[in-house]
Amino acid sequence: MASVRPIRQPAEEPVGLHSRAMDNLRFIRETMERAGEFTAVPGWGGCIIGLTAIVAAVLAAREPGAERWLITWLMEGMVAIGIGSIAVKLKSEASDQPVLSAPARRFALSFAPPLVVGALLTVVLYRAGLVSAIPGTWLLLYGTGVVTGGAYSVRVVPIMGICFMLVGAVALFCPLVWGNLLLGAGFGGLHLLFGLVIARKFGG
Repeated sequence: MASVRPIRQPAEEPVGLHSRAMDNLRFIRETMERAGEFTAVPGWGGCIIGLTAIVAAVLAAREPGAERWLITWLMEGMVAIGIGSIAVKLKSEASDQPVLSAPARRFALSFAPPLVVGALLTVVLYRAGLVSAIPGTWLLLYGTGVVTGGAYSVRVVPIMGICFMLVGAVALFCPLVWGNLLLGAGFGGLHLLFGLVIARKFGG
């Protein structure tokens, strides 16, 4: 016996409509997240800073007095600032992200205050004869700046800041000789490690 078929077929839902809507929502969400992040944190620039910090640690270890040791590291700090500034500018231009974009300004406003505090405390600690406390102070405050600034950047940045803070906490209770080694491990080793991670995952 022949089966009876309806003359009008039931209307089918548009194929993939729900999937396309979800893809559009995902794209909008990811675009908004990227717009709120400072993604120009330099990877290869961080690696170069790490290498110069290792050189500075070796040179500073050979200095006979605390004053020359401090001068060596202050010179390294100026070199690092120059390298970092150039690297951020180059990466911003390569990714078509303005250097003075809103995420960049938020990053800078969160990153800079701990560094200013570190500079002031360096003067105070040196005058008080507490030079051995300077490496831990630098690492802790730099890590704090990276954590707070990293809240407006990719996830790996605040993780790097936490690592700096951990190294700084150890250095704070060490003599200057060990503090110098930990400065090399922090500003040298951590910059190299995380610089490579950032360069490979998020571009140079």
